[in-house]
Amino acid sequence: MPKMPLTFSLGRHVRADLTASLVVFLVALPLCVGVAVASGVPAELGLITGIVGGIVTGLLPGSSLQVSGPAAGLTVLVYTAVHEYGLSALGVIVLGAGLLQLVLGALRLGRWFRAISVAVVQGMLAGIGLVLIAGQLYAMADATAPGGGLADLAGLPELVVRTVTSQTALLALAVGIGTARLIAMWPRMPARVRVVPGQLVAVGAATALTVVFDLPIHRVEVTGLLQAIQPPGLADAGRLANVGFAATVIAFALIASAESLFSASAVDRLHTGRRTDYDKELMAQGAGNTVCGALGALPMTAVIVRSATNVQAGAKTKLSRVMHGVWLLLFAAFLPQALSYVPTAALAGVLIHAGWKLIPLKELAPLWRDHRGEAVVLVVTAGAIVTTTMFEGVLIGVLLAVVKTAWAMSHVHISVSDSGMGAVRVRLTGNATFLRLPRILDTLEALPQRQVELDLSGVRHLDHACMTALQSWADQRNAHISQPQAPRPTP
Repeated sequence: MPKMPLTFSLGRHVRADLTASLVVFLVALPLCVGVAVASGVPAELGLITGIVGGIVTGLLPGSSLQVSGPAAGLTVLVYTAVHEYGLSALGVIVLGAGLLQLVLGALRLGRWFRAISVAVVQGMLAGIGLVLIAGQLYAMADATAPGGGLADLAGLPELVVRTVTSQTALLALAVGIGTARLIAMWPRMPARVRVVPGQLVAVGAATALTVVFDLPIHRVEVTGLLQAIQPPGLADAGRLANVGFAATVIAFALIASAESLFSASAVDRLHTGRRTDYDKELMAQGAGNTVCGALGALPMTAVIVRSATNVQAGAKTKLSRVMHGVWLLLFAAFLPQALSYVPTAALAGVLIHAGWKLIPLKELAPLWRDHRGEAVVLVVTAGAIVTTTMFEGVLIGVLLAVVKTAWAMSHVHISVSDSGMGAVRVRLTGNATFLRLPRILDTLEALPQRQVELDLSGVRHLDHACMTALQSWADQRNAHISQPQAPRPTP
């Protein structure tokens, strides 16, 4: 008797997972292609990463419902790396990042990524979103972006002039804006209509419009799945000795890991099933990136859009994410030429919408009101990524978060009680560290030349620099005051 409910449950889960896998596939298809095109690589490489993310990473333990693939969050980093080192070096970078993730996971460092300041991660995503939007505005008008956050932003006025004076550019812009607008409006449609993902509907409509009216706008270039695969060579592997190249590998690994594990934390809040094992998930991501690197494909991360879609579509097990990879493989094997009809302006619209979703506009005002320091970290991190590079921007954000935390943790309150006669009583509470030492010494040195009772019983932490300075101040005070009892700190 117990077997019947079990069989029924397994059958129900299989049906639910297959249905969910089709929905995730329909969401992933335009995103895989769009991320590849925006990264400056063949569209097929995005499909390869999606396939590996589904079949390889999907089979491994870690997070059961999280879906991996090429992510908009790494588009800027990939574009910069390809522009600087060439497409042939991409495989080595992704392969090195994957191996580094495997090592981090084996050392059980996955859980430590949760210690990264949320403000830094939000700032990183916001910075990526801004740079992504700026770059894709050019693609939406069938123009070539200058490359780089500041250069793209500075060139926008010229882009506007060129667009309004070109009928072809205006047609492409209309297709891109229409795509982004349809995606944004899709959640308001009736539930039975929303069964089909908005990204697919928008790109499909833009493609149909372009084909029917034979619009003279740019379309996706297709080279073939096998032709797009470029395994890394020994010459490119030798570049790892270059400091800048090695730093790029580290940036890929750390940013992909942080994005994946923060996505896992968000996905865990969407369902009541098994929680993520962060170390195993990090190793699963590393295994996937190692395979992607060996194939010369794009790097992968866990993608919150696909993962949330997977949960909302009713997925129960990892079968859904594996099957989504199978559907991508079948499409890439049998229908790759269908991509040649897709206008690049429509894919730019998809990515502009994705970039806009990366910017936490709704959270910024409450964050500024309640945690002003965190809001500053977020804004500075985003601005640093736009004005410098991804890696440097994140480092600046992490450094600022550490400084902010150190400053907050060193808060000390000084109260002085002086009746005008007898000893002056000074009480310190909080954390007395070197960061607050100038204020403490200024207060003590401004006291009248009488006996002082220094009460440190309310101090939670007294670092060596502060202790040494207070002892030195007490010794100097002893030398100038003739009272029989010298002012000494009392524990």
